[in-house]
Amino acid sequence: MADTLKVGVIGVGGIAGTHFPGWQESKHSEIAGLADVNPQVLQRVGDRLGVARRYEDAQELIADPDIDIIDICTPNMSHTPLAVAALNAGKHVLCEKPLAPTPADIREIIAARDRSGKELMVAQHFRFEGRSQALKAEIDAGVLGDVYHARCWMLRRALCPVGTGFIHKKNSGGGPCIDIGVHILDLTLWMMGEPKPVTVSGVTQDRLAHQPGAWSVWGGAIPQTMDVEEFASAFVRFENGATLILEVSWLLHHKTNGEDMQMWLYGDKGGAHWPDNEIVQASNATQQHVNLALQRAAGGEAHAKECMAFAEALATGRPSPVPAEDSLNVITILDGLYRSAAGGREVSLA
Repeated sequence: MADTLKVGVIGVGGIAGTHFPGWQESKHSEIAGLADVNPQVLQRVGDRLGVARRYEDAQELIADPDIDIIDICTPNMSHTPLAVAALNAGKHVLCEKPLAPTPADIREIIAARDRSGKELMVAQHFRFEGRSQALKAEIDAGVLGDVYHARCWMLRRALCPVGTGFIHKKNSGGGPCIDIGVHILDLTLWMMGEPKPVTVSGVTQDRLAHQPGAWSVWGGAIPQTMDVEEFASAFVRFENGATLILEVSWLLHHKTNGEDMQMWLYGDKGGAHWPDNEIVQASNATQQHVNLALQRAAGGEAHAKECMAFAEALATGRPSPVPAEDSLNVITILDGLYRSAAGGREVSLA
């Protein structure tokens, strides 16, 4: 492998903008190619980054023999064909969340990864945020003991994306479950040690988006062609006996300055809250409560850090920092939530 890994980015007009600094800052990588279906965006970003290789057809970038890593930053429903094609072409792949909208899609990508022998990472950037790193280190050290319950939510007030890549199921695969639910659910499962989910009972709602005059801070009027949920909640049981409650929404009448993202973890030795990063414990010997505040780990923008972590792993022969199997757990739960909501009953995830 070359000393510097050459990165090709597909879909350069949106979230890719948070990836570019990481690839540029890493001593192991450089941005060598770009692909986007919009030629104006491709030209503008290519000029700004000084990248000469530009393709309107992503398959041409994937076929470029000089590219080592493909970074997929496109709408959700395109992730599977692009990731499979890139792995089949012998490229390492970093793919924006969600890796794919269904468990079957993720299994297809994992199979391509296994055939190729290349590394595959999912861009779950909250794992790389300083508070997350600090809390995970404490949990792994056993501070909470056996974590047997979790509550997590990512709730937005009038922050529904209005672009067709988000609100039309044919492009996104779902609403806030797929868009932001993957963030808080992935972070919580990671903190819990990736327990295996076995059942889920879920509900979805679309009560606000279709009201007359429904609006969002992001883009104004909400198109009435929106065909995904605006709210979802779920109760999940795991094979080890643990449980989890999840709530996500784009449009909830919830008191917040836009977005409220929180997680509580409860173990037999203590509890923990994120993002406040407090450890909550009790001394049975003295019958006193103890609350501890954690310092956050080293700083840096989390999207950039995830790209740097992938380049570092590849350069040093370490495995993917965020394996696809973790995302399979996440999407298995969210897919079960959708199936449960449609059927009005708890469903098995076996």
